[in-house]
Amino acid sequence: MCYNTYSSYLRERFGSRVLKLPVDGGFTCPNRDGQLGTGGCTFCSNEAFCPSYCRQTENITAQLDAGIRFQRHRRRPDTRYLAYFQSYSGTYAPIHVLRKRYEEALQHPDVVGIVVSTRPDCVDDTILELLASYTDNYYVAVEFGIESCYDRTLALVRRGHDFACTQHAVRAAAQKGLEVGGHLILGLPGESRDDILGEAHLLNGLPLTSLKLHQLQILRGTEMERQYHEEEPFRRSLPLFSADEYVALVCDLLERLRPDLVIERLAAEVPPRYQAIPERGFRHPDGHPVRNEDIPALVTAEFVRRGTRQGSLFVQ
Repeated sequence: MCYNTYSSYLRERFGSRVLKLPVDGGFTCPNRDGQLGTGGCTFCSNEAFCPSYCRQTENITAQLDAGIRFQRHRRRPDTRYLAYFQSYSGTYAPIHVLRKRYEEALQHPDVVGIVVSTRPDCVDDTILELLASYTDNYYVAVEFGIESCYDRTLALVRRGHDFACTQHAVRAAAQKGLEVGGHLILGLPGESRDDILGEAHLLNGLPLTSLKLHQLQILRGTEMERQYHEEEPFRRSLPLFSADEYVALVCDLLERLRPDLVIERLAAEVPPRYQAIPERGFRHPDGHPVRNEDIPALVTAEFVRRGTRQGSLFVQ
């Protein structure tokens, strides 16, 4: 492969196919419950990324059972799973609640670890030590919503923390021996191609194990949807990538990232009912949509055309 894929990383580590299985732990977010704000980040629609089997009224075991039943129609029977606390901020609860949720997931016989998605400002030593206490027997990763490395962008999308907070959280988690993932959005308002490529140097300096990339999507019911329709300067600040432009940008970024960094995702896609601006979606020259699962093959083909790969322009 021209870049380090997460599926290969997990297969090498476990010796078989391992999938992340989203679960809803019933958490909320300080940017929604009034601790920091009430409207959330301007781009956020948690429902758009939450599978239908995730219900806060069901316990963790029931959600895992439902997700595994769904996957077993599509996967080999020897597939194992990571319980992925994806919804909202997966560390935003009292420590006794977190312990109960995590340990219920880890007790499932088909689960070999947990991945906890959260905000950089929602971890402390007590929470990180709880997660680290499971690492002797399980795979444990914490995934931070980095979104952008630029304070001006973080303020513009109403993130509620700065990049220094992200840097501190990533380093603190790594120091506890945890696998650390990051999530980055490409195409946020006001960010140029050079801005995005400049983030590679900042990310390379962090002890990240893995990184997720995806294009900005404007989702129904978000503040960003309102801004898009009502604020002309905001619309002009948003880059609009064709599929070829996005693939080229991803390759440009990957060439500058550390060669050991595991790339978990290159793009994202929500169901059409959540897409506020469908015309912003990627399309082939014949007008047919480019699906999320098409992007890895397009990125690989572009790397082959260039004769490069992830890390080829990495500077220590």
